[in-house]
Amino acid sequence: MSADPLSRRTESITAVLPAYNEADNLAHVVDELAAVLEAEFNEWQIVVVDDGSTDGTAAVLDELEAHHAQLRSIRSRVNRGKSDALRAAFESVTTDLVMLMDADGQDDPGELPQLLAQIDAGFELVTGRRQVRNDRFLKRNTSKLYNWTTTKMTGVEGSDFNSGFKLMRRSVADDLSLYGELHRYIPVLAAWSGFRVTEVDVNHRTRLHGTSKFGRSRFWRGMLDLFTVKFLITYDRRPFHLIGGTGLAVGAVGVGLLVWMLVEWLMDNTIGNRPALLAGVTLLVVGVLLVSVGLLAELTLHLHHERRRELQRMLARSSSPRAER
Repeated sequence: MSADPLSRRTESITAVLPAYNEADNLAHVVDELAAVLEAEFNEWQIVVVDDGSTDGTAAVLDELEAHHAQLRSIRSRVNRGKSDALRAAFESVTTDLVMLMDADGQDDPGELPQLLAQIDAGFELVTGRRQVRNDRFLKRNTSKLYNWTTTKMTGVEGSDFNSGFKLMRRSVADDLSLYGELHRYIPVLAAWSGFRVTEVDVNHRTRLHGTSKFGRSRFWRGMLDLFTVKFLITYDRRPFHLIGGTGLAVGAVGVGLLVWMLVEWLMDNTIGNRPALLAGVTLLVVGVLLVSVGLLAELTLHLHHERRRELQRMLARSSSPRAER
């Protein structure tokens, strides 16, 4: 990689590093990353989000900021999670490209040209696929199950959705709405919004110091969030199809049980103590409630769109030449 300004890329880039108790790793990671960015770009910066660290990360960042003019940090008093950390960084990004990288030293910034080649090919989000992972056996295999399930449920092709090494255009970062654990599904959310996404093989290294900050519960939280993502990408514009459809199905079972009980009653059989009678009434009531909730959700969505259109019309009228006179 050449440091000649004429050979560097004309786009600007921001590298975002979420960090939680990574004091032992940050100095090496930032120095290595800065060297790569300096060689590739004329205009670049690094943003480290200190997500409520308690191990001296803040002091390390103070020292690094004194030596790197292009480094700045965002500090959180409490640990809010990776999605919140990324969202805080995205809100301040103004560069053409946004690079995501973990602060534990496992991501190799030297692989950045591989990701840039895919951006040049027309993709808007590139994930660094860890072809050979230097992680624990359990973590590697639960990730395989998670990635396979994500592909099947969302229809988005990928084998390493949760890789922390990503490169995207700023338009993708601006479009993302991250909360909870949705950072795991950035490629899915981007693809759903119409952006072109892909993966490319990259080198994955062993952690420099310390241990992973994610426990076994991460897998189950991620799987639960997968249902959230499935709902967002499938039913966000038609909630009645899910809620009302479920209500109709439940209500139909209830009606079937009640018809059965009616036939039994007409045949002079006792039904007052039959569990099917209680189940039928309960399912019918639940079905009606779900249908009602689904209709309310559709009405709320309709009112939201109407208000947004009215706001757009008001803005258009206020900016028209006639309005200016």
